[in-house]
Amino acid sequence: MDAYEQTKKATDALSEKDSILITYGNTLTEQGKPGLHVLYHFLKKYVQQSIGTVHLLPMYPYTSDDGFSVVDYRKINPELGSWEHIKKLSQDYGLMFDAVINHISKSSKWFKGYLRGEAPYTDYFITCDPNADYSAVTRPRALPLLTKFDTGDSEKYVWTTFSDDQIDLNFDCPALLAEILDILVMYGRNGAKFIRLDAIGFMWKELGTTCMHLPQTHELVKLMKDVLKEYAPGTRIITETNVPHKDNISYFGDNGDEADLVYQFPLPPLTMHTFLSENADVLSDWLETLVLPNEKVTYFNFLSSHDGIGIPPSEGILTKEQQQELIDATLRNGGVVSYKNNGDGTKSPYELNINYQDALAEPESPDAERIGKFLAYQEELTEKLLITTN
Repeated sequence: MDAYEQTKKATDALSEKDSILITYGNTLTEQGKPGLHVLYHFLKKYVQQSIGTVHLLPMYPYTSDDGFSVVDYRKINPELGSWEHIKKLSQDYGLMFDAVINHISKSSKWFKGYLRGEAPYTDYFITCDPNADYSAVTRPRALPLLTKFDTGDSEKYVWTTFSDDQIDLNFDCPALLAEILDILVMYGRNGAKFIRLDAIGFMWKELGTTCMHLPQTHELVKLMKDVLKEYAPGTRIITETNVPHKDNISYFGDNGDEADLVYQFPLPPLTMHTFLSENADVLSDWLETLVLPNEKVTYFNFLSSHDGIGIPPSEGILTKEQQQELIDATLRNGGVVSYKNNGDGTKSPYELNINYQDALAEPESPDAERIGKFLAYQEELTEKLLITTN
């Protein structure tokens, strides 16, 4: 960390007037031009200052999962541009970077070094006993938890929460932790006003537990917060935990010592329920329960993102029958439902994979109805911003 000059600067307060655009770096294209160049000029010409911050979905080299299987955290995907393009964007807009640090691509230098037995990578990953009992581990996807790899002279089983291309990192390794902290500081020093900690709830593994939201995970988030305050002041942490509300808000920590913002994950399924049932009672009752623990933190209100509409955040708020109505509407309107494995061998719905506009309007609905619903739920989102940030 000594390489980083400690520069103190004030952090602007957030309010309901702050809006964030979420986009991939190549959503807009122009022949022969890098995606970040095209995005910058589109924003300057058409968006201007109506959006204050841009959430750039993973812009690093990757191998799968739409960017969330990162090959190198320190590089920009050359198809999108370079760090110079990021710097230019940051001069006119606040930026949110993804820190996809629960796992890394199997094609990364780190994992290849691990398989070859090279230092310091030998402890960067979690070597597992395939005969151990993993039944208590929370599974976000209905896929094997362990993946077998050939090292040339032996076989190793490693922990893979999300897929066999996404190898979980071992935060019990001091060298790995130091490297990740250095990367977070680098993001802050290169324009990240916000750093989104992707899938952070899975970060610490301990057999015999769910491996979700463990005390060590919260301690790691606190450490990241402290390091950023010291070496990249002005950079905020936002945690992404697609889980029931009580677990989600635990990442505010004590007196704001963890996340500065947490995603308001119940809002998308509850809003969907409101429109489908034409009844706002559940949403209104839930809103009355929302309390921020202190003035240092706030909710990140959203309705749709690069992910699907989460079902777990609605647990304890919607009944099983109401959740099933959301699932039925998704399937009826052309979407897909993804499931997670439970420890008892059963599966539960995890995400509704459907565009939010499609979720609320049937395929044959006229454009006027679709546009009307779009405007209505966006207006509702604005109202929730006023409620949850004041």
